[in-house]
Amino acid sequence: MTRKILTLMLLVLTASGIMSAQQPTDYPGNYAHAPRFKALLYYSDTAEPDHVIFADQAYDFFWRLTWGEGYILDKTTSLHDYPYERLKDYDVIICINTAPVEEAERKAFEQYMENGGGWVGFHAAGYNDASTKWPWYNKFLGAGTFLCNSWPPQPALLEVNTKNHPVTKNLPDEFVAPRCEWYMWNEPANSRKNVQVLLSLSQKNFPIGIKDVVSFGDFPIVWTNRDYRMIYLNIGHGNDEFTDATQNLLFVNALRWVVSKSPKGDPFLIR
Repeated sequence: MTRKILTLMLLVLTASGIMSAQQPTDYPGNYAHAPRFKALLYYSDTAEPDHVIFADQAYDFFWRLTWGEGYILDKTTSLHDYPYERLKDYDVIICINTAPVEEAERKAFEQYMENGGGWVGFHAAGYNDASTKWPWYNKFLGAGTFLCNSWPPQPALLEVNTKNHPVTKNLPDEFVAPRCEWYMWNEPANSRKNVQVLLSLSQKNFPIGIKDVVSFGDFPIVWTNRDYRMIYLNIGHGNDEFTDATQNLLFVNALRWVVSKSPKGDPFLIR
């Protein structure tokens, strides 16, 4: 090997050492080498048409968040083949427009949540009236049964109730959400000590509705029951729900927060 080649190799090695020495020790990026968590998206394709439209768009929204194999997203229209032993492999269940109906499915879901499972529920996934006959679900939701709703779907001003929560800390104090059918509950979530309301329908909206008009009352929209690793968003009707950047940010925040509270540990802190 000639002296010229040896000299060149020495220069390359020296330059590499200098570059390595200059690499910051507290690098701000945290790149995953494998999917961070597993999520199961549960929805109905036979529900009310506007709820099915929302489900289709919701799957596309959450699927895009997996790009780069950030996490594993499975989807199903039935929990029949998901006993607890299979459900517990998932860090979060995303219920888009429905809740378990069959007794075996309900028992598996209850066991999953009672043992630290994660849940992000939207709009119709929280619908629960006298005919549902699932008292545990009322306890889990942290609210009473369905009372009424405004109609037709329309935009509304939402207010942040809890500004220092990870789900809301980067949201404006209030924003106009895309048109939705807004549910009200017999026993509002903010009446229970174990429930933390994050966003509510602003009182400035009243009266709200054209055909079915709601004129007064407590109107929580997003909340979490502290007894479980869950968040409920009374949002998810029609094809406008993913047209607003602030609301999309809310959705991402909600998913990320529930996953970060996993008893397995926060997957976003893994380096």
